[in-house]
Amino acid sequence: MKIKLIFLLYAFFFTFSSCRKEIVSESGGIDIISNVYFDASQGLDQMESFHLSKMNYSQNQLIELVPNTRFPEITKKVYYIKDSLYFQLDPSENNTIFSEVSQKHKPLSIWDKKEGAVFSKEHVLNYRNRKNLSDTVLFNKKYKRFEINSPWNYTRFYVYPTDTILPYSFYKHIENDYSGRLERMDSYNKNTDIFVTLQLLPRKSWDDQARELFKYNHFIRTRKSN
Repeated sequence: MKIKLIFLLYAFFFTFSSCRKEIVSESGGIDIISNVYFDASQGLDQMESFHLSKMNYSQNQLIELVPNTRFPEITKKVYYIKDSLYFQLDPSENNTIFSEVSQKHKPLSIWDKKEGAVFSKEHVLNYRNRKNLSDTVLFNKKYKRFEINSPWNYTRFYVYPTDTILPYSFYKHIENDYSGRLERMDSYNKNTDIFVTLQLLPRKSWDDQARELFKYNHFIRTRKSN
C-alpha cells in the first residue's frame, strides 16, 4: 500500500495540443519504470524496481501492456486507449478488432484509470516555487533541470530539450514551459525516508504483443477498404 501511494503522487497528462511548434511521433513505444529505495538516508541498498507500463502507439491509438509487478515478463492487463477513453482487452487475444471493441464494450474514462499509466489534469504541487538548476548530462543525454523543495518532499525534474512529442507525457505544462520532454523525476519523502525515481523511456519499436494487435487491425482495415 505504501508503494502504491507513492506512485499516485505523480500525475500524468495525455494531449497533443501545445502553443509551440512540435513534431508528433507517429509510432513507437514508451516504458515507464520506477525504482523505490527504502531507508534512503542509510544508503541505497534496499531497492525495488517496478516496470509500471509498456505503452505502444500508432498515431492516435495506444496499446498499453501493464506488467505484473513481481514478474514483469508476464502481462497483467492490456488496455486499448484512444482519445480520452480506454477499453480493457483480453491479454491472451492478439486478434482483437479495435472498432468492434469500441462498439461493443462500454468506454471508460482515462481520468479514472488506476493501473499502469495514470492520467490526471493536475499540475505539479508547488510548481511556482521551483528553482532552476544547471543543465546536466545523464546517460549521454543533456537535460534541463529544476527542483521543488518543501517541508515534506524534495523533487528534482529532468527535461530533455526536443521538438518531438509523444502521445503520453509527464506533466505537459512542464514540457511547454521548458520546450522539451520530461523524462525523469527523482523524489525524496522526508517523512518516510523513501527515495523514488520515475523514468519515461521512449523507444522506436513496439512490444511483440502490441505489434500483433496493430498489424492485425491494419489488415482488417485494408481488407474492408478493398
